[in-house]
Amino acid sequence: MTAVEIKQFRAVRKEAGRHIDPATAEVMWRYAQTLDPYGIKELPEECQQIGREYFARSPGGDMWVSFDDLPKDVRDKLRDMHRHELAFPAGLADMFDAAIAELRRRGELD
Repeated sequence: MTAVEIKQFRAVRKEAGRHIDPATAEVMWRYAQTLDPYGIKELPEECQQIGREYFARSPGGDMWVSFDDLPKDVRDKLRDMHRHELAFPAGLADMFDAAIAELRRRGELD
């Protein structure tokens, strides 16, 4: 992609991000280049770093938007609302909460 095409690609996602409602949004994460979460650039080797990248979309939508392209208030709400799904390691927070609830149910934890 050319620099102009990359700029347009990001502008489309930023605009889509302005219309994502945190109350109904779908979220997910995947491992991706941290400097290019969409995988649209050719990064030099020294800039290639893989990490967890977070995305959101409107329900049933076909455009996942990087959290980096969301308005800050939307990003913050999504991180708060979906912290168990997005936390690392994924799923352990839910398992911990379930274990605590079970201990409380059995009277083994005050």
